[in-house]
Amino acid sequence: MQDPDQDSPDIQPTRPWIVLTTTYDVEAWIDSYNRDLQQAVKKDNTKGYGICFCMELGGEVYLHTTPEGDILLDVTEEAEWVAPVISAATGIAAPSSSVWAVPGDRLTQLVLGLSGLIAATRIVVSHAYKTPKNWQQGY
Repeated sequence: MQDPDQDSPDIQPTRPWIVLTTTYDVEAWIDSYNRDLQQAVKKDNTKGYGICFCMELGGEVYLHTTPEGDILLDVTEEAEWVAPVISAATGIAAPSSSVWAVPGDRLTQLVLGLSGLIAATRIVVSHAYKTPKNWQQGY
């Protein structure tokens, strides 16, 4: 039987998550994810690509890195329960919106902190981040 996610070139397959327990594991995952993402992204679609973490207890967290190397996280309403973990892992207070701006040097700590809470992942080639109108960042 064919995977329905394979029918559309813009929909990537969902992959089960393997819990990462060391910074080495996370760095290896980031390297692998970067290669997979580069293969999935088309040159004419350069906005909103990244990864979707499907959380064990519900909801999704979309992760996108900016050209400057910083991180945008879009936490769905169903995944708001994960906010304290994101704050603890990154040292960033929860924003008033669903979109978090996180310095790029905190990616390893973020993935390591979330690792035990992730059920699956999928590459996203287009995601509209719900940034507030007064968002000062150029993302």
